[in-house]
Amino acid sequence: MKLDAEGFEIEDGVDLHYQVLKELGDCCATLGRHDEAWRCYQQAADLAPDQPGPLVGIGVVALQQGRLDSAAAAFDDARRLNPSCAEAYGGLAMVCQQRQDFAGAFDFYLRCLQFNSDNLIALLGLFQASCQMGTFGKIIHYLEQYLDRHPGDTSVLFCLASLYAREGLLTQAQDALITVLALEPDKPDAQKLLDDVNHRLGEQPLASH
Repeated sequence: MKLDAEGFEIEDGVDLHYQVLKELGDCCATLGRHDEAWRCYQQAADLAPDQPGPLVGIGVVALQQGRLDSAAAAFDDARRLNPSCAEAYGGLAMVCQQRQDFAGAFDFYLRCLQFNSDNLIALLGLFQASCQMGTFGKIIHYLEQYLDRHPGDTSVLFCLASLYAREGLLTQAQDALITVLALEPDKPDAQKLLDDVNHRLGEQPLASH
């Protein structure tokens, strides 16, 4: 079994030419050379029509160019080729987000995370969609799962602290923010939120004994 650079399985008959074209497309897309990237991905797709990787790349290029219909079609084709392709669901989520369809983005980001729970872009996209919709229950679970594996990620920890504070889980928010500031002392947003959480905790009535 062979895997391409993103971990997609490729058939033994697919030669090095496919790998080179796919990786060259990735490089060109990163540099903003959209036409070259598209040509490389298209040639890679012609060589390996059963692989989702080049279609994901074509979708990314279309998304970077603001061609949302083309991007959605490419990501959808990649998803049909491989129903467990996390990158395809992440791409569809970003298309929905740009269309202001936050419910659709939320659902696709969740699907992406089901297949790749370490996808930070999907995790933060889910957080943004949740903020737009005002629904936070599911994302708290995914943020906690991610932080179990990446406890030093202060950006995600700060997002989680913000959600704890929104949901009234003030002690959890306080603990998370103290950890953020211990790892990154020069973070004024975290200090401001911690001051607010401490103030709210101070206003809570003491439990009777």
